Amino acid sequence: MKMKKNQLPTHKWVERIILALLFVGIGGVIMIVFKPWGKQYITDPVNNYLWRLGISFFLLISALLVRRSKRFEKFWQLLFTMFILTTALSLDWVFGKFLYNSLNLSDAKPIGWMVEKLHEVVLIVCVIIVFNKLAGNSLGSIYIQKGNLKLGLLIGGIAFLVSVAGSIPTAELLFNGNNLTAARVLPWVPWILIIVLANGTLEELLFRGLFLRKLEPFFGKFLSNLLVAIVFTVLHKGSSYTSNEYIFLIILTPLALVMGWIMQKTDSVWGSILFHAGIDIPVFLGIFSNL
Repeated sequence: MKMKKNQLPTHKWVERIILALLFVGIGGVIMIVFKPWGKQYITDPVNNYLWRLGISFFLLISALLVRRSKRFEKFWQLLFTMFILTTALSLDWVFGKFLYNSLNLSDAKPIGWMVEKLHEVVLIVCVIIVFNKLAGNSLGSIYIQKGNLKLGLLIGGIAFLVSVAGSIPTAELLFNGNNLTAARVLPWVPWILIIVLANGTLEELLFRGLFLRKLEPFFGKFLSNLLVAIVFTVLHKGSSYTSNEYIFLIILTPLALVMGWIMQKTDSVWGSILFHAGIDIPVFLGIFSNL
């Protein structure tokens, strides 16, 4: 009996390898250079604006041109999603600076962090939803749907509670936690809950929500999840809040894969948001303990 072969032709493998390298390369550069958080690699404000506008315009024009090509039309959604990513990050950076200056906010107080995260989640989620709709996609295409809600809430809820239970020792071990006691942490709880849920929502939509379904036709579920996890991990390169960056990144990579798996398994974003929010708690405990 002859075995059935489902091998891809060589040119298809080459195409997928090139696409994977381009996704990781372009996505990584966008996240490192244009992320609104932390160090800006283009320090001159005018040049920073021009680079953001230039890359956004390039990605938009490329997506629209590719859409008109019969041969390359299948790539247009991926390019347009890169444009959405760049636009969301850039608008967050621009309006975030304006908001901070207008309200005289400071990251030396928990309220400053909370206002920043609420601003980010509202702006970024709105940009994602609007442009995703303009591309002809439904909310379900970015996992904003019921899906397997019970399973998502169960997995995410358990992970969240486990993270809460281990948050103080984890903060002390990895995130420069200083003099953390239950009495000191308790007043921060409302701030931290709002911050981690907002941050979990915006990052899950910005990465896994936007890209998993766009990549799956080319790479399948596992490799798509892996590619997004790589870019997500690259984003956290250079994080100032960890006491050991390399251990942090090594731990973060499998956690990123788990968050992607939850989203794919439950066909919705809710479980991964809870999971993400939970693992962010030690980060903000460490930050707040040093304010």
